[in-house]
Amino acid sequence: MLLDGDDWRRFFDAFEREAWRFEAQPTYTVPKEQENVARFLRGENKPTDHNARWHERVRGYIESGKHIGRVRIVRQPLTDYQRYQFAWGIPGNISAGEDIRILDVTRGDFGLPLSGRDWWMFDDSRIAHLNFRPDGTQMNREAYEGDPAPYREWKRVALEHAVPFEEYVRGLDA
Repeated sequence: MLLDGDDWRRFFDAFEREAWRFEAQPTYTVPKEQENVARFLRGENKPTDHNARWHERVRGYIESGKHIGRVRIVRQPLTDYQRYQFAWGIPGNISAGEDIRILDVTRGDFGLPLSGRDWWMFDDSRIAHLNFRPDGTQMNREAYEGDPAPYREWKRVALEHAVPFEEYVRGLDA
């Protein structure tokens, strides 16, 4: 079942305890982000309201006792988009309450499915696939109706090998 618009929002917001994302694209080509990515690459300052709607949602989840997190998969060298995320996106998401960890797969994939698909897992039971074109443009989102057990294992492996964002960034600066 494809999840678009209000259907996606209802599917997402129905989680009771935890929303967790496996985020593996080297670049996301999101039309509404393109101007901000260009501004970042030109060395301009981040707008004060950058990603404010997402931050508001995250704070609401956290205030209601829910947990939201993700593991961001990267390879060295970081793409321009990943550098943009690291500078403009991730710090604000963390400040809003999201638990973001980084898993560098430059030297190995840890047996994880790095096939060009991201996914969200809700309450360790409901899965939504995010399907992308090779350029990072999202094609669609779809509810996965199969067994969630492999996803729970991939989540476990990703979390076992990932490090908190701040720790990863300190290692880049060293």
